[in-house]
Amino acid sequence: MSTDLAALPVTADAPAFVPRRGRSSLVRRASLTAAAGLLDYGTKIVVSFVVTPILVTHLGRTLFGIWEMLARLGSYMSATDGRPTEALRLVIAQRQDEPDDVKRRHVGEALAVWLLTLPVVVLAGAVLAIWIAPALTGVPAQLIPQVRIATGLIAVTFVLGGLASVPESVLRGMNLGYKRMGIQSSLNVLGGALAALFVWLGWGLIGLGEAQIIRALFTGLCFLMLVRRSVPWFGVARPDRRGVRTLFGMSLWLTAGDALAKIMLATDVLLLGAVLSPALVTTYALSGYAARTATGIHVFAAGAAIPGLGALLGRREYARAAGARRELLLMTWLFATVAGVTVLLWNRSFIGLWVGLEHHAGPWVDLLLVLATVQTVFIRTDSYVIDATLQPKLRVLVSALAALLTIGFGLVLTRAFGMIGLCAGVLAGRLVQTVAYPILVRRNLGPMPAAPSSGSAARKMAATFMLFAGAAWLGDLLAAPDWFIWAAGVVVSLATAAALALVLGASDAERSTLAGRLRSLRPGARRP
Repeated sequence: MSTDLAALPVTADAPAFVPRRGRSSLVRRASLTAAAGLLDYGTKIVVSFVVTPILVTHLGRTLFGIWEMLARLGSYMSATDGRPTEALRLVIAQRQDEPDDVKRRHVGEALAVWLLTLPVVVLAGAVLAIWIAPALTGVPAQLIPQVRIATGLIAVTFVLGGLASVPESVLRGMNLGYKRMGIQSSLNVLGGALAALFVWLGWGLIGLGEAQIIRALFTGLCFLMLVRRSVPWFGVARPDRRGVRTLFGMSLWLTAGDALAKIMLATDVLLLGAVLSPALVTTYALSGYAARTATGIHVFAAGAAIPGLGALLGRREYARAAGARRELLLMTWLFATVAGVTVLLWNRSFIGLWVGLEHHAGPWVDLLLVLATVQTVFIRTDSYVIDATLQPKLRVLVSALAALLTIGFGLVLTRAFGMIGLCAGVLAGRLVQTVAYPILVRRNLGPMPAAPSSGSAARKMAATFMLFAGAAWLGDLLAAPDWFIWAAGVVVSLATAAALALVLGASDAERSTLAGRLRSLRPGARRP
């Protein structure tokens, strides 16, 4: 897992004129933002852990699989709204020192872009609800109205969420994401409770859609009140026409990139449901729950680092930005290895205790899902760095090629080999990003200063695969009889995997870097 502590690198390349107070502030804000993100996501994990068995029980395997497909299908709507709030976050992050009236104008420009794209979003939602969702899920005639209404509610949620994310984007762009600590967690609990209640009442897929809308409304109101209290300059100024065009242009590339990312992350479920059956989607989704959870943890932590990295890029401190990226990758490797080993060891037991072993897809699917998780977190890390440079065009073009390859490989291999073929197709399709993104990062950040005594990538890769092989073999033999044994095993596995990964894959300098970063997190510790 990357942590935002990487927003302040520990390399010797940092310019001497950077004030110590400024460095400390960046680290502190990034650390708090990461902590807030992890708290929010931890709450989401707990809520999902409690609510998912309720949904599976009351909906059944087929309807639960259909809901998973509809949720992934709804994520494709990000291709229609122009992603103005994401562009706003990146612009605010890199231009935090601009006058307040200019920043308010950026907010107005983001709202203008949102309004311009609103008709397209509404049209896309109607098309998804009326034609695409019923055809793709292959539901019987009696379920078509329910599927259409549920998809329409998902589309409404997306519209509301786009507007609600304006204040959140300002908060995150100002590196104040930690201010939401506790609020997002409460909203996660609210959403989960409403979903469980509405399904228990027998409202089915429509009830789940209604729960999402209520949560989106409360989210917008809470973040609006929070940003007005935390960001004195927040407001909306009359947008500049040229600024709207500039923001719209960048938003289009971010939209395309986000849509392509959603295609690659959501197509697996849609392909499996369309080619085989929605019931298999339930097995696949439940078996991949732990791996997706690990990916989500990384997304929150790495995303929190970007405002600090954007600030470095805005000041053209490319050497420090390169050092931040190097530390980010080191932490990403350690997190991916430790999380992957733990999932491989205990996922079978987890599924058996949680929803029943009949929902476990098998050890080979577990291994391939973990490898896809490792691939995803590295791709995400460098995609965040590329976007922080405000130059997403080439990343999007690479993503387009990767999406085509992923769909092609996935379609062919799923028909031939089922879930195993699907996972293999996803891995093969994303290889182009794995190779190209580091090249794009070097192009945007300039020549990378070499890290003294750094461990080689080959050494890290060998250590990771060796640990994965052993964990996959043991995981098929382990069977925790109860949650207490399972939890104890997970804790021991996390500590053991971390120690082995550091010994086998990291250099002395890298271990020292990580130890120094952990020491800097202690209350009252002096920042490097």
